[in-house]
Amino acid sequence: METRVTLEQLALGQGATVATIDWTRLAAPEARRLRELGFDEGVGVEVLHRARLGGGPIACRIGRMTVALRRVVAGTIYVQPLSPAE
Repeated sequence: METRVTLEQLALGQGATVATIDWTRLAAPEARRLRELGFDEGVGVEVLHRARLGGGPIACRIGRMTVALRRVVAGTIYVQPLSPAE
């Protein structure tokens, strides 16, 4: 069974693959930024850090880059967590 969660919900240090992005929930500048950073279906991601304050940004790795995303943006990115062997 396939388990999809949002990037916002993904556990720290857990690798995942982007399954889909809900582009309709993003403003045009936010969607453009994600595309420029390389976010698209099939791309590998990992959550590295979450701000201690509940609404703070999430740091994640995509490829060799580390980027910070607002939680509302991370909530539009649906990912497929990888098993530990992957």
